Amino acid sequence: MRWGGGIRCLKRVLPFGIFSLFCLILIFLKFPKCKEWQPSLMHRPVLFIGGVPRSGTTLMRAMLDAHPDVRCGEETRVIPNILSMLMQWEKEGHKRLLDLAGVTRNVLNNAVGAFIGIVIEQHGDKAELLCDKDPLALKMMIRLSEIFPKAKFILMLRDGRASVHSMIVRKVPVTGFDRTNKEQMLSQWNKTIAQMYNSCEFLGPEICLPVYYEKLILSPKEQMQKIINFLEIDFSQNVLEHHKHIGDEIRLSPREFSTSQVKNKINHDALDAWVGFFPDELLAKLDEVAPMLTKLGYDTKRYKPNYENLPIL
Repeated sequence: MRWGGGIRCLKRVLPFGIFSLFCLILIFLKFPKCKEWQPSLMHRPVLFIGGVPRSGTTLMRAMLDAHPDVRCGEETRVIPNILSMLMQWEKEGHKRLLDLAGVTRNVLNNAVGAFIGIVIEQHGDKAELLCDKDPLALKMMIRLSEIFPKAKFILMLRDGRASVHSMIVRKVPVTGFDRTNKEQMLSQWNKTIAQMYNSCEFLGPEICLPVYYEKLILSPKEQMQKIINFLEIDFSQNVLEHHKHIGDEIRLSPREFSTSQVKNKINHDALDAWVGFFPDELLAKLDEVAPMLTKLGYDTKRYKPNYENLPIL
């Protein structure tokens, strides 16, 4: 195979960042020993925590970080980016070029898996169970499950009205969400959580566990026992007292918007903070704008929902 001409062609059509990583992938193709190498995390249990931002993902990872056998750590921010790049590479135009170069789906999985695995392993302390909390990475959980066949996923669910309220009030920038338009944000919440929830259902209950933020707040012991059973690890009382381990077992990034809240003991303050925030005309058409609210069991008719009545998923 003539590599020179093909590489010159690719250099012209691929952005520099993609071309650089493409060159690294070629190493796997050119050298058999490298091609056979795979990072250990791709063959070990690993946990991914995610959901729509402002849905309790930071609280979930902090509670698990308090467990002596688990380490999640701060958001990496690069894992969703590399997954987005993977989706770009596999668009029709680029995929044809990659196929011509022998860069198959399996090669891409190994290369991206190596990158993600090293980031997860090396950005914090060692632990029996490593986990990543990059909320939007779960938009691609089916592909992640293909790359990490022993992975499990926790999908955090929260009333979309509360998530949107939190993004706006705390001025949290999230791609695709327009903080000046409440209806657009609820619609985008619906689109994002629908994609994640459908993927979770596709993977099945042994691989993906949906967790209501509201239930975690109202019944932390019951919910954490369910989560611990799902992860197949021993229960630790530490997970119910995460606030006592901040700065010791649990590292928090000052740049994450939930840090100030997660430092505190679990409380109910944020559950209904959104009540009175949305105009009546928008609330009247919630079933049209955000039908996932009803699908997930949230009451869209009452002024102040009773989260004790959420269904068992």
